[in-house]
Amino acid sequence: MEHSPKCLVSACLVGLCTRYDGRSKPDPACLRFLANRHWIPVCPEQLGGLATPRPAASLTDGDGHGVLAGTARVVDRNGGDVTAAFIRGARMVLAIAQAQDITLCLLKSGSPSCGLAPLTGVTAALLQRHGIRIVAY
Repeated sequence: MEHSPKCLVSACLVGLCTRYDGRSKPDPACLRFLANRHWIPVCPEQLGGLATPRPAASLTDGDGHGVLAGTARVVDRNGGDVTAAFIRGARMVLAIAQAQDITLCLLKSGSPSCGLAPLTGVTAALLQRHGIRIVAY
């Protein structure tokens, strides 16, 4: 393997069945980028204690930055407030990143945890706050 820095990657992007619907979303471009690199798969929602499968969730009243500030929430499609689990999972991903000296994280676009657009997810916001570069797939 080349001597490139380790990175974190959304587990669903590498083929692990961690998405809310119990499926994966492997991304060929992401997998090509990861070839010959050291990487660690993470799923913030699972790390936060949510089951797989689980009800789909969305950001309400703001984005991940708002969730971290206490002005927005994450609510599942059944109306359940899962904000605490999303924050817990984001903190777990940050702890892994810091323990492994990670400076780059490849995250699943469109996710309320990992997305950068249309809204920044909770984990993405926390990692950005700590200077970790994010690439969305």
